[in-house]
Amino acid sequence: MLKDFLEGKPLRHPVHPMLVHFPIGLFILSLLLDLASLAFPSVPNLVRDSFYAMLVGIITALFAAVPGFVDYTDIRSDHPAKRTATAHMILNLLVVALYGINLGVRSSMLADSKIPLLPLVLSLVGVALLSASGYLGGRLVYDEGISVGRHKRRTPTPEDTLHFSAAHFAQNEQSDVVFIPVPEAERLQEKETLRAEIDGQVIAIAKIDNHFYGFQEFCTHRSGPLSEGSFEGFNVQCPWHNSCFDVRTGKVTNGPAKVDLKTFKMEMRDGKICVRIPPKNRKTNA
Repeated sequence: MLKDFLEGKPLRHPVHPMLVHFPIGLFILSLLLDLASLAFPSVPNLVRDSFYAMLVGIITALFAAVPGFVDYTDIRSDHPAKRTATAHMILNLLVVALYGINLGVRSSMLADSKIPLLPLVLSLVGVALLSASGYLGGRLVYDEGISVGRHKRRTPTPEDTLHFSAAHFAQNEQSDVVFIPVPEAERLQEKETLRAEIDGQVIAIAKIDNHFYGFQEFCTHRSGPLSEGSFEGFNVQCPWHNSCFDVRTGKVTNGPAKVDLKTFKMEMRDGKICVRIPPKNRKTNA
């Protein structure tokens, strides 16, 4: 599938980070050649070489944008990083547009020995915007964990978080447990997951071997999103640092995590798939 390829699943490595180095390097090279033409005007073809470095930079930027956009569409709409990713994408589009204008401006200056002021200023602004975009890209990976480990997963990741209130489903205040129906779970395919928030507690629900398993969403090591992890048998692997947990018991099966997951029993009640929430896991009204 094309989407799987663009996400780097066949390569076992995300594609977008592999490609972005080319336009970044070429745009910076173009600026350095511009500056060199001012410092060494007797050296031939520096302005021309800068033009072609910029041209190839734009082409490679467009190639890098395709898997980047695929990664962007995989970010949950309710994820706090969505806004950062949007700003990152807009900045990148501005950079490409700016360099496209710059390319047109300098197309008639290829024989010059020194770069004129206008295209030089455009290049300086372009590199500044590129640096800001790179900073946001770093935040997406290192702070938010966006796309980290997703290339390992063979099934789609959850696009949204479902929201439930245990109090809404409680039959009475003396109930030992509350069963919350999750009809969306019926649409899950093998080793797919969904993400649900119940009174502030976020739970991942996975379908494995035609059974449903509920467990806490965030890894006990560094809070990686387990609903975006990959599965090997009944083990879920955190996409951030590869900690593994048995979804049936919550037990750590591979570090660096040392603390087991909290699990939630899934049951069929009245023909509906339900997650069982004990009293200690839900809020009560005083």
